Amino acid sequence: MDTTAFDLPRYLDRIGYPVEARGDLPADAPTLARLMRGQLFSVPFENLDVQAGRGVSLDPAHIVDKIVGQRRGGYCYEVNGLFAMALQALGIRWRFVAARPMFYPVRRPRTHMAVVATVGGEDWLCDLGFGSYGPRAPLRLSALDQAIDQDDDRFMLSRPDGGDYLLQAFCGGQWLRQYGFDLSPQEWVDFEPANHLNSTHPGAIFVQKRVIVRHHEAGRDILLGRQLKTIRQGVVHERELAPDEVAAVLERHFGLPDLAPEALAA
Repeated sequence: MDTTAFDLPRYLDRIGYPVEARGDLPADAPTLARLMRGQLFSVPFENLDVQAGRGVSLDPAHIVDKIVGQRRGGYCYEVNGLFAMALQALGIRWRFVAARPMFYPVRRPRTHMAVVATVGGEDWLCDLGFGSYGPRAPLRLSALDQAIDQDDDRFMLSRPDGGDYLLQAFCGGQWLRQYGFDLSPQEWVDFEPANHLNSTHPGAIFVQKRVIVRHHEAGRDILLGRQLKTIRQGVVHERELAPDEVAAVLERHFGLPDLAPEALAA
């Protein structure tokens, strides 16, 4: 993966990483967690380029310019790709993994990208691009069949029958499957077909409607089409936006100002 366009100080500025904590950033588990949470809380998950009909570029330089330079967000390939560039800059070993979303009523291909980082002799699942119910901090792959609380959310990794890893989230009083994956390393180019499918196929949710998620320490904001959901410490509020409210909500809740009109029309 070409990271020549990536600049670590600019990235740290973008994610609000405290200046006094930068120094010599060790390649350890606390640094990994601080980076993941810093980016997760600063960079929204969003598909506005898909909604505007522009498609999504997987050119690393375009991703850096879009998220760091233009202060935009992105979906899984973009935000997890940017995170991998940061890990590489810090000397943290990592690999891409291909995951199969499992919350659909029918079996889906492995179209989701996540990152597995290795620090302190442990492998950690890092995912900043799964939208509503992705993990909020790294999950240690060796901690199987344990409920892991992250803020007001709860996650569990398991390996049913010793096979693929399964990520579950505790939602509405029950464990719901989010996605499955194995540790087969994937190359950056391996995600081009999945990116094309997710950004152009009429059956893809990202083509069908606007999907934006911004995480906060106390919860998250979610915009699906014009349905705004705010979650704070487990309390959910939902309302339908009027068309003329969308631009202001994108800026206030998601930090996404000055967007093209076609991205606001969905």
